[in-house]
Amino acid sequence: MRILIVGAGIAGLSTALSLHDAGLGGEITVIDAVAELRPLGVGINLLPHATRELIELGLGPELARMAVPTAEVVTMDVHGNQIWSEPRGIGAGYDWPQYSVHRGELQAVLLAAVRERLGPECVRTSTGLAEVRQDGDRVVSRLVGRDGEDLGTFESDIVIGADGLHSAVRAQLHPGEGPARWSGITMWRGCAESEPFLTGRSMMWGGSNRAAKFVVYPISPPGENGRVLINWVAEVRVEPAAVRAPDWNRSGRLADVLPHYQGWKLAGVDVCELMAASPKILEYPMVDRDPLPFWGAGRVTLAGDAAHPMYPIGSNGGSQAILDARHLACQLAHHTDDPAAGLAAYEAVRRPATAAIVRMNRSFPMDRILNLVADRAPEGFDAIEDVLSAAEMAEITAAFRSTTGTDAEELNARASLSVRTERVNNVGR
Repeated sequence: MRILIVGAGIAGLSTALSLHDAGLGGEITVIDAVAELRPLGVGINLLPHATRELIELGLGPELARMAVPTAEVVTMDVHGNQIWSEPRGIGAGYDWPQYSVHRGELQAVLLAAVRERLGPECVRTSTGLAEVRQDGDRVVSRLVGRDGEDLGTFESDIVIGADGLHSAVRAQLHPGEGPARWSGITMWRGCAESEPFLTGRSMMWGGSNRAAKFVVYPISPPGENGRVLINWVAEVRVEPAAVRAPDWNRSGRLADVLPHYQGWKLAGVDVCELMAASPKILEYPMVDRDPLPFWGAGRVTLAGDAAHPMYPIGSNGGSQAILDARHLACQLAHHTDDPAAGLAAYEAVRRPATAAIVRMNRSFPMDRILNLVADRAPEGFDAIEDVLSAAEMAEITAAFRSTTGTDAEELNARASLSVRTERVNNVGR
């Protein structure tokens, strides 16, 4: 099977590895419009159901070396008073950890594995997609260089659009869709070296989306000096005139975000000091798109943010892209005689599941309760039981779990998605 993957991010590279792992790669080519694939970005979280898939792809040692197994999530008010906490990953009963990791380092590990397993020439940079059309049992893609030069056509059995929010493949399949949908929130993100806080493996939220929220977690093991690399995300509700077009690599200004967090100190983390210590700050509007009535057609489909861009709530962005990759390979392996049927089966599994997450994330389910805390105890509190009822506390747990997907017992009992050519019809753990 000859397969073209458009986009060499987490979705595209995970898809290439998954297809190869399933024995489907007669020839797999990954293209990306950038001139060089560099370890850019900031931190992300991988939920246990995504970590499981990367471990089954043989990347467990690399993850254990560079990532932090998240132990807990903690929410606080703006004064640093703890509202709620819950264990994560292994501590929550999963057979696999939740990992916090630098997005660029994860992409670099995926890229190295793709080049090692599929060959060094399988990833082509400075190559974009201008047009895709289906011609019987073939898909013909017209490729272009960074300056728009014609790079000719590429024929394949399948095309997978994993090219992100501004997907050229999605635009071909869904012309006239319009711009992304803005939440009203702008995010500033950065990383800085600092002392560990709480357990040293904690994810911490402060504030709420009514005005400003701050999310912080470590994304590296301690160095020789005992310090760790800490990722932070500042979410601020801003006036509509302030929003700019989405670009993951756009630089932001400290002066724009710092005034919203004056005096914030959360579990020993001086928020303004941490932001000021960051070598680079990125600015990005929190956007998504409405779920599509269909992703692909025939022998062309979508994966990752190209299929279902969603608000970065509940650690779902990268996690759902990895799940797409694994389900896509699994379904294709069971439909090698009819790739279009395999892609249809993949979409039937993944499109409803991801559409539900997109819609759930739009409701910001945890923030309703966090806003109650701000209303009832604007100057802080001594005991959260004086502010929230037991039922309201339980609602926080339910809201958090609603955005993070599969529960531990369900995931631990689920059969593996790994497929080998010698047992295509017997998918098991």
